[in-house]
Amino acid sequence: MNFRELQYVLVLEEERSFSRAAQKLFIAQPSLSQYISKLEEKLGMQLFDRSTVPLQLTYAGELYVEMAKNILGLKDQLTRQIDDIHSLKKGRLTIGLSTFRSSYVLPKVLPPFKQAFPGIEVFLMEGTVHELEEYAKKGTTDLSIMTLPISSEYFSYEPILTEELLVAVPPTHQLRSQSNSNHSGIPYSLPRISLADLRDDPFIVLGHRLRQTTLDLCQQAGFKPKIILTTRSTEAAHALVAEGLGVTIIPDTLVLLGNILKHPLYFSIDLPPTEDPLTTRILTLAYHKERYLSKAAQEFISLTKNLLGTFKSS
Repeated sequence: MNFRELQYVLVLEEERSFSRAAQKLFIAQPSLSQYISKLEEKLGMQLFDRSTVPLQLTYAGELYVEMAKNILGLKDQLTRQIDDIHSLKKGRLTIGLSTFRSSYVLPKVLPPFKQAFPGIEVFLMEGTVHELEEYAKKGTTDLSIMTLPISSEYFSYEPILTEELLVAVPPTHQLRSQSNSNHSGIPYSLPRISLADLRDDPFIVLGHRLRQTTLDLCQQAGFKPKIILTTRSTEAAHALVAEGLGVTIIPDTLVLLGNILKHPLYFSIDLPPTEDPLTTRILTLAYHKERYLSKAAQEFISLTKNLLGTFKSS
């Protein structure tokens, strides 16, 4: 069975005449008659009663026509859906990211993306860096928002922006006289302080990777931090620092993009020039290099790079 067989039977059923059906199909009447006869021979039963004028369907013919209409209808629907996907009218996009980033990256990116492509359904998969890599390997996600380095050899990535790690301290901290932060967030440039100035402060740390970075930075400054809390919640860490519970190290994009009501004070981290890479991280959109990257995913990457790059440079 092929689509041409289905089409020929449906046109013949509609016209109830070999001559009229052949004209509509732009083929010779003998060719159509021979084609239908061979189809009936292959099926082992007649589809049309040729003893009547006009032609009538047999019971087998009625069943065949009903299924043919369903099959061709599904084919037409699939064709239109594929066309819609190509034109980004319809589709599905699964994004992997950490809980840490979902609270401040997605509110800036998803609303304009959905406005531009309302027919694209977006799914979110939150997880650790290791879990995000596994999602990508299995094809569970189309792309993930991650920072370098990415350990998996399966990934390709598009850089979005470079984050600077900042120190956030309570508004009543003894370093407040050196701060030029204010209630609206961070200014374009911040005073630099040595982490050694915070050796006696309790630390609140975010996530697994940033926890290790915090330990490394403090070690370079000559001390081991007194960690009192580890959390994945950026809002919780910020609120606790603002209330005076401790200090934390955070990416500047959290402050630039986050909707934070009560701000701590912010400082850049002063390190020897050779150690500066520890205080910056490259945020990327990563995807499995051997899997098809859909048009929706490509548009999401382009829009995210434009939006977040604009926020960072403004």
